[in-house]
Amino acid sequence: MKSARPETFRDEELLADVICRLIGDARHVAVGAASPIPATAALLARERSGGKPFVSLLGSRAHTFFTDGARELFDCAGQGRIDVFFLSGGQIDGEGNINLVNVGDYERPKVRFPGSFGSAYLYYVVPRVILFRVGHSRRTLVPKVDFISAPGGSPDNVFRPGGPVALVTDRCLFDFDRARRRFRLVSVHPGHNLEEIIENTGFEFDRPSDVPVTPAPSADTLRLMRTVVAPMLAEVYPQFAQSVFGVALPLPTA
Repeated sequence: MKSARPETFRDEELLADVICRLIGDARHVAVGAASPIPATAALLARERSGGKPFVSLLGSRAHTFFTDGARELFDCAGQGRIDVFFLSGGQIDGEGNINLVNVGDYERPKVRFPGSFGSAYLYYVVPRVILFRVGHSRRTLVPKVDFISAPGGSPDNVFRPGGPVALVTDRCLFDFDRARRRFRLVSVHPGHNLEEIIENTGFEFDRPSDVPVTPAPSADTLRLMRTVVAPMLAEVYPQFAQSVFGVALPLPTA
């Protein structure tokens, strides 16, 4: 039987709260393009603590420490100046490998994805990479990716300061054991259950004997998200801010 689903918050708010807690004591969080929920989480983390972590949203002028876009993102990451980044994939497997290229044969693919961009590099050098995937299904969380855009692990003789620490989906939260290269179920989101997670996950994962329910966002967190963070999001993600938080879209300029 599914756990009761409170109706006082939206799924996007729950996921942002989960990611915010994963950010923890990071000094600098960077968020790439097309990542409104991680962006919400990063800004929420900053507002909760009164100024830290530093947040850099690609595409923002108001909320970034970059002056040279993605090129500076890669520079800072290589220098160890970014603590948290977010990656996703058309496919993610149980070893933390992600696929941003294609499904099926490479020469005759069934599906083409946008491409890897700098994901492999960032996966190696950013200490805490949080994987994020809505649409939790066996089609997306697979036993083995069809193409490795960025590997979840590396041989023991390869120096690698970065890698995955968790996978957040619209159904649950996993953490990642880098030594064993394996996911572990941490909690199931309200309205979902363990049987559903097993049924919709293509890879094997560890789990506790009693799987907890992901805590709902507190009233203070929801207030902060809705009244302080949401207007900030409108600069980069106006449609998201409008549809999730009801922020008015900016009027077109002449």
